Amino acid sequence: MKRLLNILAASILLATPTAQGAQVGLIKIHGAIGPATASYISRAIDVAVARNYECLVIQLDTPGGLLDSTQDIVKKFFEAKIPVVVYVAPNGATATSAGCFITLAADIAAMAPNSTIGAAHVVNLGGGGSDKESKVDDVMKQKMENFGISYIEMIAGKRNRNIEWAKSATKESASITADKALEVNVIDLIAKDLPELLHEIDGHEINGRELKTSGAKIVPIKMIAREKFFQMLWRPEIMFVLMLIAIYGIIAELNNPGAIFPGVAGAIALVLALYMSAILPVNIAGLALILLAIALFVIDVYATSHGVLTVGGIVSFFLGALMLFDRSEPMFRLSLSYIIPGTLLTAAFFLFVAGAGLRAQRLPVRAGKETMLGKTAPALKRIDATGGKVFVEGEYWNATSEVPIEEGQLAEIVGVDGLNLKVKPKI
Repeated sequence: MKRLLNILAASILLATPTAQGAQVGLIKIHGAIGPATASYISRAIDVAVARNYECLVIQLDTPGGLLDSTQDIVKKFFEAKIPVVVYVAPNGATATSAGCFITLAADIAAMAPNSTIGAAHVVNLGGGGSDKESKVDDVMKQKMENFGISYIEMIAGKRNRNIEWAKSATKESASITADKALEVNVIDLIAKDLPELLHEIDGHEINGRELKTSGAKIVPIKMIAREKFFQMLWRPEIMFVLMLIAIYGIIAELNNPGAIFPGVAGAIALVLALYMSAILPVNIAGLALILLAIALFVIDVYATSHGVLTVGGIVSFFLGALMLFDRSEPMFRLSLSYIIPGTLLTAAFFLFVAGAGLRAQRLPVRAGKETMLGKTAPALKRIDATGGKVFVEGEYWNATSEVPIEEGQLAEIVGVDGLNLKVKPKI
């Protein structure tokens, strides 16, 4: 009887849901925060809710990003029907600018050892850096700063975190380590890895729901193809390459009408580059210098400048590419490893490809009936409006003339109409 009771008790224990059977969703965000990131996080939260996960862990390492995308993420956190845990990891990771807002907005904020958080100045969050600061007036900058302070104050207050430090992160670009963040109540805990994180948050009560995460199975929620594509696009070097493809493709199509492929490729690249320019902080002065460089390359084909305009175009293109994005922000920095090859490749393209095509279009016609225009030949017999004959380049041609031309008189060819030449008296 006792043995039977033990078997029944064991069966009941096995049938009872435990933390061992729990599942936790995981996504990893590495790089700048943009529209694709916001879409990915939103979908991951919905997936985690649908699959009844204990929580969603967002492993974060970001230098910052766009204000609109950050606001979308924060709104999704507040509306989420599942606990959201932001984990700034791995060791050495940062939650800078937009990452600071996102971390503070999580239900549970955690960091790995040797990671940092802060520097959430509102201009940096908007993605414009010093270039945008130079474009807006003092009143607008003050408005943006006030908004950033009030926004992060609201987030910290809602999550019961250090409001004063949050305000200093936005106003003074304050930044602190994980240990200091835990000490001043910016985050909830420090964990060296995911298993330790799940063990530490086990038993936490979020919105009336007690987490059972110790030993839970971690289930990655991967990006779908569309999110990967747009995440890949949202990079300065990708936009730079697309601009080059657009330039080469469109110029090549103009040089060789009907080639189709260069024109189609250039048009697609141009549309994608324009889409990205609405998201990335493009410097108008840099873009203007690149357009000036293209104009100088083209003009040099027609003008006798002995290469001066081409040199000017190379310098203008290099400076334009250098200024195209804000180099003070790491996430918007275009490396010289892209700028220098791009400049040399563009100069070579206009010198040896586009330039050759444009020069070829200026050469005189060397074949076909157009080559006969302007030539002279004696009339073999009288030429008038009804007809006549001339001998040109070893061939006999019918000829007509509004002004009669007597036999032996020189006739100048002014037009070709099928097999008939239109001529006039050679003066």
